[in-house]
Amino acid sequence: MKPFSFSKLVFATLFVLGFACPTHAGDKVKVVASFSILGDMVKNVGGDRVEVVELLGPDDDGHTYRPTPADAKTLAGAKIFFVNGLGFEGWIDRLEKSSGFQGKKVVATAGVKPRHHGGVDPHAWQRLDNGAIYVTNIRDGLIAADPDGKATYEANAKAYLEALEKANAAVKKALDAIPERRRLVITSHDSFGYFGDAYGLRFLAPEHVSTESEPSAKDVAKIIRQIRKEQIPAIFMENITNPVLMKQISSDTGATIGGMLYSDALSGPDGPAPTYIDMFKHNIETLTSALTSSS
Repeated sequence: MKPFSFSKLVFATLFVLGFACPTHAGDKVKVVASFSILGDMVKNVGGDRVEVVELLGPDDDGHTYRPTPADAKTLAGAKIFFVNGLGFEGWIDRLEKSSGFQGKKVVATAGVKPRHHGGVDPHAWQRLDNGAIYVTNIRDGLIAADPDGKATYEANAKAYLEALEKANAAVKKALDAIPERRRLVITSHDSFGYFGDAYGLRFLAPEHVSTESEPSAKDVAKIIRQIRKEQIPAIFMENITNPVLMKQISSDTGATIGGMLYSDALSGPDGPAPTYIDMFKHNIETLTSALTSSS
């Protein structure tokens, strides 16, 4: 079966919108975002009125991040601090205290219905309708901090929300190509629960919740047994995790490495997932290619 082409329904990359006239660098609202996915959303809503610094850049793992004095200095000079919440940034209180940050903190997941798997799952961005909630919170936070930019932020958010809606429809259509019997996906760590709930896939991982924890031999053995029992054709690595474990599971079971999925961080600008929408585009094409081939 030929894989579905996500890019036929959604344009390749959404540019940073910025409908207002460009502002001088010194006039821009200084914003800090906790990680790259959130930073991309802020850039799309803020456009030319904001200067965004991401504490965690491309391919960085938020679970193992440790704030530095340079990060504290950066945050001290910011007017707004956008964070994910839901426990994703376990280091947030320490950083705020050490920086003396006096600006406004905006929790992008406010209003999201949290998913639980032994604890609160923080990876809410992994479904695009939740992404829309992030965008509305970002818009409102920027307007509160910079009322003069209200028209810009509203226009940018409206266009971005429309793009997310188109992307969401494309994801659902693309996954229709995956047969029901092949909808079980093995990944490096447990970050795709929201994605699975929204789009009808089951995700299993030998590590639980955080990349900080090492998988037990019992967890790995359970995954290997399930791969063999259900004849799972492919397993997937993530950009923030060590590939050694998944390569070993592939060797032990005969399942192929289906490709790299982007979970908690974007790629660099020259990579396949430099934006939030591109991340979904890449992940969907990777999943459908592996799970529909020879089906």
